[in-house]
Amino acid sequence: MLFSEVATYLNSDLQGDDLEINSMNELSLASTSQLTFAVNKKYAKELTSSKAKAFLIPQDLVEFLPEYVSYIICDDVTISMAYVTKLFAPKPIDFNALASVIGKDTYIDEMAKIEKGALIGSNVTIMAGSYVGSNAKVGNNTILYPNVTIYRDCIVGDDCIVHAGSAIGSDGFGYSHTKIGEHIKIYQNGNVIIEDDVEIGSNSSIDRAVFNSTLIKKGSKIDNLVHIAHNCEIGEYSIIAGQTGLAGSTKMGRNSVFGSQSGVAGHLEIAPFNTFAARSGVTKSIKDSGKTYAGFPLTEHRLWLKTQAKISKLNSSKV
Repeated sequence: MLFSEVATYLNSDLQGDDLEINSMNELSLASTSQLTFAVNKKYAKELTSSKAKAFLIPQDLVEFLPEYVSYIICDDVTISMAYVTKLFAPKPIDFNALASVIGKDTYIDEMAKIEKGALIGSNVTIMAGSYVGSNAKVGNNTILYPNVTIYRDCIVGDDCIVHAGSAIGSDGFGYSHTKIGEHIKIYQNGNVIIEDDVEIGSNSSIDRAVFNSTLIKKGSKIDNLVHIAHNCEIGEYSIIAGQTGLAGSTKMGRNSVFGSQSGVAGHLEIAPFNTFAARSGVTKSIKDSGKTYAGFPLTEHRLWLKTQAKISKLNSSKV
């Protein structure tokens, strides 16, 4: 797509040379063939060092742009960005893809659906009602129980188990909001990558990334009714118990453990080898490893137990 086509779509003027762009990406990761954006001066330093050649920016960031780039000035970059993601969104089904490839000794129930372009490994079991989308990949020895959905372009590794009703690659919950309260969809154009030896319980949902990949690393075990939002990264051998929810762009180190009904706010980093008791509420990044936490506001588990004991005594003394 030409950058001039993006300008026309936004009813805006293109500043600089016209360019061929093939996708969008965040500022720090964008390549010379990708369109990127910066919202405010918080991103000025990243802007000056960006490899991208095509930008959506507000007027007050023009001075921070690298030399020899092209840009579109936007009144509200977040709104413009949301609109433009639609231009790069792939269709739900790629009807022009090559025929699917099915490995040796693989069983696919006659009531399952495999789209064109899918790559299914050897010794795979795909049960009734399951769906594998265009250009998706399912590794060797993996089992998809009934009614599992693997959206297009998503990858499931070797020796994985995905239980009934789970969805891999549904859209992340992303919108930009206008001044009059409209919600403009940010199309989720990335995918989900699930590495080897991962088990996912029933009716769990792992959302695709906005631009890159939501990543579940090898050996992780995810319970029933878990929601992992877009752009999250789950470290190796982590355990996430039922009804836990992770907001977008959470990055967890390896061997993280979350008890049932835990919640993690977005854009946080959690050091490896930490444990969070049931119903923990994580609202800040965790920099230290090897600790156990509980409660909301989150505290170390021993302190939380002492606090609960004191509260209990206070309550009993009032009776």
